[in-house]
Amino acid sequence: MATLVLTTVGGAVAGPVGAALGALAGRRIDGAVLGRGRREGPRLAELRVQASSYGATIPKLFGTVRVAGTVIWSTDLTESRAVTRAKGAPDVARYSCRASFAVLLSARPIRGVARVWADGNLLRGAAGDLKAAGRMRVHLGGEAQRPDPLIASAEGAMAPAHRGCAYVVFEDLALADFGNRIPSLSFEVEADAGGIAVGAAAKALAAEVDAAPGGAVLGGFAAGDGAVRATLELLAEAGDAWFAPAGGRVRLAGRDGAAMTLRDEAVAVAGARASRRSRSVAPVASVPQVLTLGHYDPARDYQAGVQRAVRAGAGTREERVEMPAVLPAPAAKTMAAAMLARAEAGRTRRTLSLGIEGLAVVPGGLVTIAGEAGLWRVEAATLEGWATVVTLVPLAPVPPVRAADPGRVVASPDRVAGRTILHIAELPALDDRLLEAPRLVVVACGEGAGWRGAALLVSADGGASWQEAGGTAAPGVVGSVEVPAPPAPATLVDRHHAIVVRLTRADLDLGDADVRALDAGANLALIGDELVQFGRATPLGEGRWRLSELWRGRRGTEGVAAQRAGDRFVLLDPASIRTIDLPASAIGTSVAVMASGIGDPEPARVEVAITGRSVAPPSPVSVRADRAADGAIRLRWTRRSRLGWRWLDGADAPLGEERERYRVTLGEGGPTIETDVPAITVPAGQAGAGPWTVTIVQQGTLAGSPPARIVVGG
Repeated sequence: MATLVLTTVGGAVAGPVGAALGALAGRRIDGAVLGRGRREGPRLAELRVQASSYGATIPKLFGTVRVAGTVIWSTDLTESRAVTRAKGAPDVARYSCRASFAVLLSARPIRGVARVWADGNLLRGAAGDLKAAGRMRVHLGGEAQRPDPLIASAEGAMAPAHRGCAYVVFEDLALADFGNRIPSLSFEVEADAGGIAVGAAAKALAAEVDAAPGGAVLGGFAAGDGAVRATLELLAEAGDAWFAPAGGRVRLAGRDGAAMTLRDEAVAVAGARASRRSRSVAPVASVPQVLTLGHYDPARDYQAGVQRAVRAGAGTREERVEMPAVLPAPAAKTMAAAMLARAEAGRTRRTLSLGIEGLAVVPGGLVTIAGEAGLWRVEAATLEGWATVVTLVPLAPVPPVRAADPGRVVASPDRVAGRTILHIAELPALDDRLLEAPRLVVVACGEGAGWRGAALLVSADGGASWQEAGGTAAPGVVGSVEVPAPPAPATLVDRHHAIVVRLTRADLDLGDADVRALDAGANLALIGDELVQFGRATPLGEGRWRLSELWRGRRGTEGVAAQRAGDRFVLLDPASIRTIDLPASAIGTSVAVMASGIGDPEPARVEVAITGRSVAPPSPVSVRADRAADGAIRLRWTRRSRLGWRWLDGADAPLGEERERYRVTLGEGGPTIETDVPAITVPAGQAGAGPWTVTIVQQGTLAGSPPARIVVGG
């Protein structure tokens, strides 16, 4: 008896996958192409956990798939120390680490790397932006590939180029978000444009495989190195196909091939009557009742998904197949149903004894039996004397497409950080604490919704030297004025005017505030140089808002320049405010602040003049001038305090300065009078007929107040 093909692989489910490998030299081809015996194929777990051990399997990637990779090179962690100082509190030291390392992704070239996850959170977005500080380089695995410059600088002439293998290098990746350790990474790798045909993947894995163009297409596939036989079986299973001999090689065959018609009849052999006709049906227990298919689901960011198919009838056995292919949930469920149907159909075996025409029947071929419906696959063929005995397996009907749900998907948001938008201002204290040194208020956000913060540097010498100033606070709500409001009194609610602002991004939001909330400080904004609170914020679309029910000139800013279109709008939410305290000697100078975030090709820089506005008392109010009978003018005013904005007890507001002192200037370039009480008398001979302008400034401990003015005489 000469064996034409006798190799069968797998159990009830994988039986049809590699059953017809080889022709007259089938065993030799089988061994040379696929190796002897069944070996463990690629598993989903290989793509889930990042490894760094020697001998780890490096997959060959096809299509688009998510892979963990293997760390192949790294430097020691570099540690930096930053100290945060706050008045009245102990210094706080914070340590952060950075690392440089390389991760091997694929044992064949790729087209690129899209998203990257670290500990399950997005580290690199689809736009190629890193969500943490650092740099990332992708080496595609071409044969002309050169060593990475960082690895070459560390390893010298012995640095490998890893030609034919794709890998990425992270340089100085900030690890603060990952517990100061190298996180577990996974990568969305595009190995081939679009999906990958099952036949094309099979041919790429084994040169002895002939694959016709077309066939089933997978979104992606990860083939484990060194398990060619098992991997090809999985590919054939995924494509509802099998292998057949083809002139000393093997080819991928399917149900769309040409079918030969056979007749089921006895054949006389050498004067004796030999009949080899039989039909056998394996026990139902040999077929699983439930088949579970593990796969990679694109709707789950290529994480593992599971779909199940259940067979009607008796049985209790369950079987799991891990298919390291990218499949949508409906396709995976349909594939599981098809695999279970093939297993059920494979219970039946049909043996026919043929005459000389049987020599044309080859293993892996498609046949029909005269008088019977359905297609059969030739599993094996043997020569017995002058007769050919063939074993046939029926093809299961193609199941309909099954509906399936990928389940709840908790996807990591992909938000681009963009450039840092930085606003710096010296403002009066925004609470009831007395500042003893000038202070800057810093509010920042990003052009993109993924911006989380930036490191701050401050310079008091025009940028010649810089000192660390911590980091920004939570992202702020900023924008610009489109329609300004004219000046209005700070003593009344401005219900006649409105301000229209356009926020930097359409996803930023504003809200209303009632009187109680406004009294507690809600909805305070810096508009130009004026502090304004607003009770109503009406959205106008495309990031535009109309602000009304205005409380103007808050915290003594009623005397600043009028608003103009294009002025800054900065919502002073305590959560988004970062303050920088300066020495008293900074008054009268300029200070530069620089912010550097992960989306900044160059740091954002703002320079601001330090006038002492943050430590100056507010200007006097209620200035009155009365002329006495002798012609003298009595000037009186009411002082205000940077400690008494809310006036809770109804008594005089606390002074808030070392002493009470005023400087009164009579007319343009006129004489100046200093007094310790909020009143002076200008003698008749000095007062004159007028009109002339009197300017009153309260002298604070560190800076003078904005002037209060009154026109006298005339």
